[in-house]
Amino acid sequence: MSTLDIDTVRAFLLVAELQGFTRAAEALGTTQAAISMKLQRLESVVGKRLVERSPRAVTLTEDGAAFLPHARALIEAHDRALSGDKPARQQLSLGISDHAAGPELVPLLERLHAMSSQLALSVTIGFSRQMLDAYDAGELDAVLVRQEGSRRGGEKLTEDEFGWFAAKRLAWRRGATLPLAMLAPPCGVRALAIRALDKSGIGWSESFVGGGVTAVAAAALA
Repeated sequence: MSTLDIDTVRAFLLVAELQGFTRAAEALGTTQAAISMKLQRLESVVGKRLVERSPRAVTLTEDGAAFLPHARALIEAHDRALSGDKPARQQLSLGISDHAAGPELVPLLERLHAMSSQLALSVTIGFSRQMLDAYDAGELDAVLVRQEGSRRGGEKLTEDEFGWFAAKRLAWRRGATLPLAMLAPPCGVRALAIRALDKSGIGWSESFVGGGVTAVAAAALA
């Protein structure tokens, strides 16, 4: 009779939730090749193809999606068995740049919760520089931030384009001072905007200084 190996099932869960072999390998402190071998062994045991592999993405097959809740239940039961009657609690301190904490924050938190119902998650939102400083000081386990200057490391998740937004009734003529709604220093986007205006020779003034992107967007529309 075939039996399921806990490590291979845990690897499957991470691949499913993180949607990639590389990220799963980083989470487990191993290699992409090792994760791939675990998945192959798991598929051999269950006799079904669980993961669809492609150069750009990793997705679950229909059988993989059906196996997912059973895999979660198995890992949770395993963890409870090791910790006794009291469920094992996992801690994750996450720092997120205010620019990144938009509508995508809800599905991100949903995915993190889906990885483990015993995950105790704390989220701090602030400027990218502050989040990086807290990460360097060991106060945060991971951060989702804008790339700051020449700093290297981490993984690029996406690229954003910058743009200018204003209320429809705004009437501005070249040569006039442009009223701005912006974040307070040391916001990197604020610095980019000011440099762009200064380079173009456009005078500006602070009409509104907000403590978050939502407040600034609301002020611009108002």
